[in-house]
Amino acid sequence: MSRVSKPYEIVERALELSTTDGLVVIADEHSSANLRWAGNALTTNGVTRGRTLTVIATVDGAEGTASGVVSRSAVTADDLEPLVRAAEAAARGAGPAEDAQPLVSGVPSSPDFTDAPAETGSEVFADFAPALGDAFARARSGGRELYGFANHELTSTYLGTSTGLRLRHDQPTGTLELNAKSPDRTRSAWAGRSTRDFKDVDPAAMDAELAQRLRWAERRIDLPAGRYQTLLPPTAVADLLIYQLWSSTARDAVEGRTVFSQPGGGTRLGETLAPLPLTLRSDPHAPGLESAPFVIAHSSGDSASVFDNGLPLAPTDWIRDGKLERLTTTRHSAALTGLPVAPAIDNLVLDGGGERSLEEMVAATTGRALLLTCLWYIREVDPATLLLTGLTRDGVYLVEDGQVVGEVNNFRFNESPVDLLSRASEAGRTEKTLPREWGDWFTRAAMPALRIPDFNMSSVSQGV
Repeated sequence: MSRVSKPYEIVERALELSTTDGLVVIADEHSSANLRWAGNALTTNGVTRGRTLTVIATVDGAEGTASGVVSRSAVTADDLEPLVRAAEAAARGAGPAEDAQPLVSGVPSSPDFTDAPAETGSEVFADFAPALGDAFARARSGGRELYGFANHELTSTYLGTSTGLRLRHDQPTGTLELNAKSPDRTRSAWAGRSTRDFKDVDPAAMDAELAQRLRWAERRIDLPAGRYQTLLPPTAVADLLIYQLWSSTARDAVEGRTVFSQPGGGTRLGETLAPLPLTLRSDPHAPGLESAPFVIAHSSGDSASVFDNGLPLAPTDWIRDGKLERLTTTRHSAALTGLPVAPAIDNLVLDGGGERSLEEMVAATTGRALLLTCLWYIREVDPATLLLTGLTRDGVYLVEDGQVVGEVNNFRFNESPVDLLSRASEAGRTEKTLPREWGDWFTRAAMPALRIPDFNMSSVSQGV
């Protein structure tokens, strides 16, 4: 074993090797476990381990501070000096960094900084796998086939800086996606869950939900494009509002480039975006959605700055009681715009005060409405209005006076999440959900279902 092998030792040794004005070192220790299945039978499983080291060097010059960033995988002690030198060379060869700020200091060290990294493994599925097997048996006897995968990742991040920061965060991330298909493959339904440890997911309940949706799909009803009363499930709401969050940088708003820009200058902060008492917030300590309580930035961009690494994060309301409260800022963009520092946080919660489940919202529906399963292939059409387009997938159902009467064709939609919030007539009960479209990048979300009186289904789609 290498003399310098533990993550904290790698961080400390890299800092010792520095010859520049400042250094930030981020060691990410990754482990993952997964299961895959098809046709009511497990097909593959696996466990992986890995390490990524990111070194950020800063160099002060007459015109400002420059930064250089280099990341590499599978780093050993022998790789450290070349990696640090490469980051330093990148900094010396770069011009002044626009987002330059003094490196963060004065944050108390994590008491477990020198502990071994946390790891996941096949044991995370100890209770889940037998329950999944039971679901296979029920699906087989019910004439349906289950497909899908379960994945659990655990990343231990060690952050050290030349200003004395020694911070550590362990991030578990679990996702479960389950598809049910009829034997002739003409009907399909999907359900997904986000979890920290697979102890709060119930394959039997998910299978029962999918079985009901396949029964709904036994009757097919073709509908034209148009505006329909629509029930957006929590997963669809999450996908739309995550994109809204990604588009809510203060600097872009101040410079007139986004839906949050005020015509004639300034931002829409303080403006009422929703008549319902909706609060959109992020909190690193939100129960079941816990995320890093400090900034971890491997690179700089519109919503992150490598100079902010280690900056403590606090609960933040982006929208409060329907009013736009905050836009995302780094320390640099906060100084440029005169707005409070509000870095992005790796979770998102929408609360609307509702108590109804999606099923209860369906039952309370009068007239005709569409019930969606999920959205996918979401793309931006117009940043000035945040107009998005995308497709429905894996089941769109027709509701008539509180009853689901059949499955309808898929649609392409054109909608802005900001505009949807202004038109929502009901928000249901907030629950943890898995974003279908953005689940590879953003999994920690809790959303209510939303009732939209006139959701724009712009064209019929042949998507599944």
